[in-house]
Amino acid sequence: MEDTVGARGRPLIGLTSSELREKESVRPTPEGEPPQSEIALGLNYVRAVEAAGGVPVVLPPLAAAAIPGLLGQLSGICLSGGPDLDPATYGGARHPELGPTEPGADLFELELARAAWRRGLPILAICRGMQLLNVARGGTLIQHLPERVGGQIQHRQEHAAHSVTHSTAITRGSRLRELMGAATVSVNSFHHQAVDRVGTDLRVVAKSVDGVVEGLEAPAKPFVLGVQWHAECLVHRSEHAALFDAFVSAACSYRDGWLAGRIEAA
Repeated sequence: MEDTVGARGRPLIGLTSSELREKESVRPTPEGEPPQSEIALGLNYVRAVEAAGGVPVVLPPLAAAAIPGLLGQLSGICLSGGPDLDPATYGGARHPELGPTEPGADLFELELARAAWRRGLPILAICRGMQLLNVARGGTLIQHLPERVGGQIQHRQEHAAHSVTHSTAITRGSRLRELMGAATVSVNSFHHQAVDRVGTDLRVVAKSVDGVVEGLEAPAKPFVLGVQWHAECLVHRSEHAALFDAFVSAACSYRDGWLAGRIEAA
């Protein structure tokens, strides 16, 4: 852990929230606050980042004007899972089977991803987060995956999230394969949408046997990696924990380089 964190301590890692909950759907305890709209994020994300040596900071949807100041304090961004993206974000018409969307969160997270990309911040994108990264780079999505693939793989698994249910082939020579240490890995699966047209400067580095894109990376960037599965639920398996370890290590390098630049400029 000490080698991952480095001499300057733990880097701050921004985590996008997974869900916005309207107050009508919130069930507070009798001793708690009155019902109000809430943001939600599974604790598995927080724990995975913390275990890898980072300090997780949960990011609510904010005005775009807040993003530069926000990113100035962070050393990495984890784009989390969540609901379907609004197809308006990539110029698509709404599919009849499109699930609930959160356009306000979409717009904030897309601008966050674009700004983080421009700054060269390390990005780890998970499930919806990978789809959002793809859209941020000009790509598009399959809105209703069952319409495009057969039943060979159940992409909304019924088993618990810590269980793996299908295999994914990883491209030779990719960073993802180097980190996970295998040509094929077993993953979980909880998604309704998937990558269709791949965004600019991204490349596909993993696919399931039915052709669904399971991994993206940006070869020209220090660390930009997306996986379609929920790796945060699988960190009890070393190959998945390695993704968070590498992400936090990249965040340390980004932070140390930024601080060194400030010292030199002073």
